[in-house]
Amino acid sequence: QVQVTESGGRLVQAGDSLRLSCVASGVTFGSYDMGWFRQVPGKEREFVAGISSTDGVTYNVDSTKGRFTIARDNAKRTVYLQMNSLKPDDTAVYYCAARMSRGSKWSTADIDSWGKGTLVTVSS
Repeated sequence: QVQVTESGGRLVQAGDSLRLSCVASGVTFGSYDMGWFRQVPGKEREFVAGISSTDGVTYNVDSTKGRFTIARDNAKRTVYLQMNSLKPDDTAVYYCAARMSRGSKWSTADIDSWGKGTLVTVSS
């Protein structure tokens, strides 16, 4: 099973850009869809973006389309989340997630491995 560790979260100002990274260990990284979720206190963990293991197709939640880009480098066993034009509403703990290859719908119930999270704080 794959294990994932994310990094890169910090305090930024509204309008800034930030890139999160997630390194995977274990076997068959290329067999896993990789994704990012985020969570704020008192709310459910929500899907942000995902990338397929098979064809590199990406998926974004509507609130991040045009601002956030997910990419993967299988040789480095790493997935990235490039976040541009950050807003205070993007403040959350961001979690890297891995799942065996599935379809286009992403759910917390489908995740096989979670990272511990990295905090992104966007000040206004």
